[in-house]
Amino acid sequence: MKTKEIPKNEWPKFFDSFSRQHEGWLVTLEIFGSDIGAQIEERDLAFEGIVDEWDEVQGNQIVIMTGVRPEDHITHSISRPTKVSLEQTDEGADAALAIKSADGVTALLRFRSALLPEMVDGVVTQPSPRSL
Repeated sequence: MKTKEIPKNEWPKFFDSFSRQHEGWLVTLEIFGSDIGAQIEERDLAFEGIVDEWDEVQGNQIVIMTGVRPEDHITHSISRPTKVSLEQTDEGADAALAIKSADGVTALLRFRSALLPEMVDGVVTQPSPRSL
């Protein structure tokens, strides 16, 4: 595995692209902290998206949205994020996204199975003749 840190000034653009690329993928969200240990917040829910927001009261926060059906929908907010890093397999497939907050808690968004960006449902996608 290799880890790539995403610079803070690139978070909005990165999250927009990341959300479009991974929408619908099954994810598990784990939370790690010295006070709480390791906890699974969500397991095998469809990834809906992630955004970097600014709120006058809360300040900077990253919001992760999962669950397609209303009864499954969960929104998890990370206040005062300090670091975002993407874990990739040696082949370049996205495996997990780690977000660390100022209080030392880390949210780890893991994919059920890491796929290369050009893979969809285990089938290599080819560019359409129109996109060439």
